[in-house]
Amino acid sequence: MISAEPDISIIVVNWNTVELLKGCLQSIYETVEEVSYEIFVVDNGSVDSSVAMVEREFPQVHLIKNRENKGFAAANNQAFRVMKGRYALLLNTDTVLTKGAVKTLFAFLEGNPQAAIACGQLLNPDGTKQNSIAPFPSLLTLMTNVPLLEYLFPRRYPSKRYTYREPIEIESPIGACLLIRKEALEQVGFFDERYFFFFEETDLALRMHAKGYKVYYVPSALIYHFQGQSAGKDFRFRIEFYRSRYYFFRKWKGRYLFYLYATVIFLRLCLNLITAGCLNLLFLGWKKKFKERWLFYARLFVWHLRGCP
Repeated sequence: MISAEPDISIIVVNWNTVELLKGCLQSIYETVEEVSYEIFVVDNGSVDSSVAMVEREFPQVHLIKNRENKGFAAANNQAFRVMKGRYALLLNTDTVLTKGAVKTLFAFLEGNPQAAIACGQLLNPDGTKQNSIAPFPSLLTLMTNVPLLEYLFPRRYPSKRYTYREPIEIESPIGACLLIRKEALEQVGFFDERYFFFFEETDLALRMHAKGYKVYYVPSALIYHFQGQSAGKDFRFRIEFYRSRYYFFRKWKGRYLFYLYATVIFLRLCLNLITAGCLNLLFLGWKKKFKERWLFYARLFVWHLRGCP
C-alpha cells in the first residue's frame, strides 16, 4: 500500500542488474500488505537498461540516478536523506520477498522499541537456508573457521545450522534485507561512506550496539536471495571485500592492533595460495576449479604486494 506518509521507505540500490531489479520490485508489490510504503531505486550509473525499465514499468518508484557508481553506502545514504518512512527497508536487487515477510519485520520492530535493526531468514532458490547472521569480525573469527565456531559454540555464534522458533538477538545481520528504525539511524548516523561495498551493515550494527540499541534475527520472515548475483563474480568485488575489511579493523581496533589483524589476514591468504597451488600441481592443472582458485589467490597476493591500491 503506497502512502504519502508511509510506514516504510523501501530502498533498492542497483548497478547493472536490470532483470534482478525487476523481479525484486515485482515482489514488493505482490507481497507487501497491511503496511504503507514508498520505494526508492538508487541507480549507481548503470549502463544496461535498468533506468529505462524502472521509468517504463514502475513509474511510481522514486528513482535517483547517479552518473557513476557511488557504492552501496553512499547510495543508500542518498535515499535516507529524503525518505519519509519511520523505517527503512534495504533490499538487494537479488532478493525476492515472500508474502508477509515485510509485515513480520515491521510488527517486530513496532513491538520492540529497543530494536534498531531486524533481518529475516534468507533462502536459496531451492528453499534451503542461507546464513542470515554474522558475528562481529574478531581475531578469533580470522584465525579459525566461523562454521567451526558455530558448531562448537551455538549460543555465541547462531547460524543456519540451527532452527529458531522465535526472534533472537544477534551481533550483525547479513545485509541483503534489513529493516532499520529511522529514529535510531538518525541518532547513530547513516552508513559510513568510506565503505564502498561490504561491511557497511556490520559497521552500522556495531554503532547501534554502542548506543544501546539491539539487532535481531526474525526467522519467520522469509526472503529468497540469489546470493552474489547483484555483486557479480568480478574480481574487483573481492578486492573491495578486502579493502572494506581492512578499513573496518583500522577504524575499530586502532593503529597497532590493526597491524596484527592485517598480518593474520595476509598469512591466511598466503596459506590459501599455497594450498590451492599444491592442489593445482597434484592434478597437473587438469582440474579447472583448482587452477582458477590458485589464480584467484595469486591475484589477491599480488594486489597485497602492490600495497593494496
